[in-house]
Amino acid sequence: MEKYIALLRGINVGGKNKISMAVLKMAFEENGFLDVITYINSGNVIFSSDIQDKSELIRKCESTIADKFMLSIPVTILSVKDLSDTLENAPAWWNIDKESINYAIFVIPPVRVEEVFAGVGEAKPEYEKVAHRGSVIFWSAPLKTFSRARWSKIASSSVNNNVTIRNANTVNKLLLLTK
Repeated sequence: MEKYIALLRGINVGGKNKISMAVLKMAFEENGFLDVITYINSGNVIFSSDIQDKSELIRKCESTIADKFMLSIPVTILSVKDLSDTLENAPAWWNIDKESINYAIFVIPPVRVEEVFAGVGEAKPEYEKVAHRGSVIFWSAPLKTFSRARWSKIASSSVNNNVTIRNANTVNKLLLLTK
């Protein structure tokens, strides 16, 4: 049995795609997932499963959401081991400066990291730092120049529907909740 984290894209944002975390937890449990925990309203689900194929897990999570909420919500899955390894190997500059915004951008398959970089464009080094490990892109920008950073506009880019974004505090808390 392995522990995973499902990251749902675009729920409970601006009154759209409303999903109750308590109902989502029950839906995951009803569909055979164990040790289910949800964290905050942005769609973070920690669970255990015997299924080891991430594509199969994604299909099962997406169909659970479609069946229960009548919504087509993209999901990406990370094993706890993968997330732990990714965070241990995050860039040294990520989540260090408390006067900066620090995001982890999770690429939703089948899209690849390279496609996200191409869709958003070159980072502006005077305003931001961007790097990746596997399918997670690390991004930081000082609060005072955030609006000038190219990656701050990812929501208006061609790849916006292919990523889900969490701040550093959320990502670290998710890992902590898996212990």
